[in-house]
Amino acid sequence: MNKTAFIVFTFGALLIYSNLRVSIMYAYYEIDPIGFIERLCENKDEPELQCNGQCHLKKISQASKEEHTPSQVVAFEDIVFYRHVLEDFDCHLYESPLKKVPLIYINLYAFNYNYSCFHPPQA
Repeated sequence: MNKTAFIVFTFGALLIYSNLRVSIMYAYYEIDPIGFIERLCENKDEPELQCNGQCHLKKISQASKEEHTPSQVVAFEDIVFYRHVLEDFDCHLYESPLKKVPLIYINLYAFNYNYSCFHPPQA
C-alpha cells in the first residue's frame, strides 16, 4: 500500500507541475524579480538590453505554445476508401468420390389432415 501511494503521489505531482510550470515561473518572477533575474536571465552580461528576466519568460511561454498547438487535423474529404473485390475467387472443397452426403437436412414430410374423408363410427 505504501509503494502504491508513493507512485500515485509522484505521478500526481508530475502532472500538476507539467500543467502549472508556466504559471509557477510567472509567479516566481512577480514575487522575487531580483532573484529571478539573477538565476534565470540569459542576458546578465548585457545590462543595456534591460530585459529583466523577460527573455526567459518569453522562451518559456513560446515553448508552452508550441507544446499545446493541436496536431494537423485530417480532412475526411481527402481520405479515399478503396475496396478491392476479388471476382475470380474460387473455393475448391474436398469432395469424396465414394458417397455424396447432402450438407443440409431436407425434411419433405408434411402432415395433411383431410377433414372430408373423416367419418365417425356408426353405432
